[in-house]
Amino acid sequence: MKQLLVRSGKVFVQDVPAPTVGPRNVLVRVERSCVSVGTEMAGIKMSALPLYRRAIKQPHHVKKAIQMMRDQGVARVYRQIKGRLDAGLPTGYSASGVVVEIGSEVDGISVGDRVACAGAGIANHAELIDVPVNLTVPVPDDLSMDAAATVTLGAIAMQGVRRTNPTLGETVVVVGLGILGQITAQLLAAHGCRVIGTDVDGERLEVARQNGLDIGLNAGDGDFVQRVTKLTDGYGADAVVITAASPSSEILAQAFQACRRKARVVVVGDVGLNIARNDIYAKELDFLISTSYGPGRYDPVYEEEGQDYPRAYVRWTENRNMSEYLRLLATGRVSLANMIQEPFDIDEAEAAYSKLAAPGVKPLLVLLKYADRAEAKTTTLKLQRPAAIDGRIRLALVGAGGFAQGMHLPNIERLKSSYELRTVVSRTGLSARTAAERFGAANASTNYAEVLADPEIDLVLIATRHDLHAGMVLEALKAGKNVFVEKPLSLTEDELAEIEAFYAEVKDGPLLMTGFNRRFSPAIAEARRLLANRTSPVIVNYRMNAGYIPADHWVHGPQGGGRNIGEACHIYDLFNSLTGSLPTEVHAVSISPSSAYWRRDDNFVATIRYDDGSVCTLTYTAMGAKDYPKERAEIFVDGKVIALDDYKSLSVTGGAGGWKGTVIEKGQFEELQALAQAFKTDGQWPISMDEQLAATRVSFEVQRQLAL
Repeated sequence: MKQLLVRSGKVFVQDVPAPTVGPRNVLVRVERSCVSVGTEMAGIKMSALPLYRRAIKQPHHVKKAIQMMRDQGVARVYRQIKGRLDAGLPTGYSASGVVVEIGSEVDGISVGDRVACAGAGIANHAELIDVPVNLTVPVPDDLSMDAAATVTLGAIAMQGVRRTNPTLGETVVVVGLGILGQITAQLLAAHGCRVIGTDVDGERLEVARQNGLDIGLNAGDGDFVQRVTKLTDGYGADAVVITAASPSSEILAQAFQACRRKARVVVVGDVGLNIARNDIYAKELDFLISTSYGPGRYDPVYEEEGQDYPRAYVRWTENRNMSEYLRLLATGRVSLANMIQEPFDIDEAEAAYSKLAAPGVKPLLVLLKYADRAEAKTTTLKLQRPAAIDGRIRLALVGAGGFAQGMHLPNIERLKSSYELRTVVSRTGLSARTAAERFGAANASTNYAEVLADPEIDLVLIATRHDLHAGMVLEALKAGKNVFVEKPLSLTEDELAEIEAFYAEVKDGPLLMTGFNRRFSPAIAEARRLLANRTSPVIVNYRMNAGYIPADHWVHGPQGGGRNIGEACHIYDLFNSLTGSLPTEVHAVSISPSSAYWRRDDNFVATIRYDDGSVCTLTYTAMGAKDYPKERAEIFVDGKVIALDDYKSLSVTGGAGGWKGTVIEKGQFEELQALAQAFKTDGQWPISMDEQLAATRVSFEVQRQLAL
């Protein structure tokens, strides 16, 4: 399918695999998408800046990148960031179209329904989009798809008005009469307000007057504050809604100064927020921020999982704002008639954006249109001729997220004598194509079933979110594919039992390897060498300073399964490897926090006894300082102490040996080497089935005890 992308200050259209529908989503064939003139043009300008200047403007990303560089090295992280930017970024967040497929858990929507869709990264400028149900609303029968495509802009404006809480007869000033300001002014008028609008563009003032604006003020004609004060009999405005975009804080200062005592100022646009105390203190003004489309925005439970808020307690969610805006358009209470122009075909998108970038008056509204093409539904793109078969392991990567692109794909590239990356599968076509092109895969796809049906695939590497692992593993095994799956192997005992049952029935089944990489790290390889001839059981004390993750993060929810099952399983497998035996007894205890800020299931101590008499203890906590090393271990055996320091070094007290690296090395490269060796020699699995099951079941038992 065709999708519009942004790169280096320009837009371009690229073919990417069409999305498949998610279980709580609907697949929509887009007819119209709306270009957000302010937001998207700002993003295009940002993309033209050198990397260092973008970093200055986005310091929160810099902190994350610096931490990644400490762990992975500067060169690797730089290549990862630059690779993503060079590939192009999706744009667009408001569209209308027709439902062509519905997810398995979706009710109330049918194939053929006309819908309007919202969401950055979701309602993109693309021929097909996969949209969560709560970001989708039906389009009234008598409303055009052109108008419906503005649904996101309408919801943003509506939420700004709701935050303003206008009452009949109040005087409200709208600063900035771009499309958001135009819609805001009409909504305020529908509330019975006297609306004053201001903008630097006289043509925008005229458009707003045609749509019912009471008074239009050209921002360049005289003192704005004085004029508003005169128009309100010397009192000042009851409220000001800022829909302008400017880095200057002067807009905010003037808004405060134009208000009466006890008035409200609501920021919808992107303006400077340096506040002078004197501007707000004497009048005791209320300063409010309006967050996008309304309640539910940025809440993954609402947006991704489709859980609605009860109408009795949250009357206006983002979905209900979207729906109400379309109703107002359909009834004529809000009109876009003098703003909508003839849409540009998606193939003419570059011309449309050039028009927006040109000097002079900008159009208020730009729409893109899409033809109904059967070929747009293609979910797998062939990017290049497959490499000649030369004995390498033909691999499909499923899940091209940050970890896979930052760790697994570079390692596979380093091991190209052993692996042929044949297909990259991802939830979005863009990420699939980006990763496939960057690392030389023959195919990019969004369709897992096509991978399983491909006879040229030897190995499936699964790196999706945790809740998908077990189901995908079982599907792949039943299709006869060898599987490497990132940890955890499963989230429930029932899922694990299904995998175990498969091997009980299929005695010589495909290879299965869970990504318990720490056992393959250079430090642990040296530790195992030092333990090879031990004469006694070992005592291992392992400490993981895991770092705090908010309770609403996906890792703690149904997709992640919690940090014990999702991450601590690494260490349970490591204990298996160090002892060379299997667990016989598990004891776990957690803190009893007085505050919900700290969770029981990521602040605990687990002690495991092994059948060789060894005892291993994991202290897992989110309460430590971020600057303290994440992982340390002490191994006591035969008069020696073997100490691991964050996978950067291994020291020995009371004996010879040890290891030292320059960066953290947790064994991801070495585990792929071990896996390739298993294929070449037709030897034993790198991690036995018993060990994989045991580590996973220890995590389940720890979880059970933590809940007591």
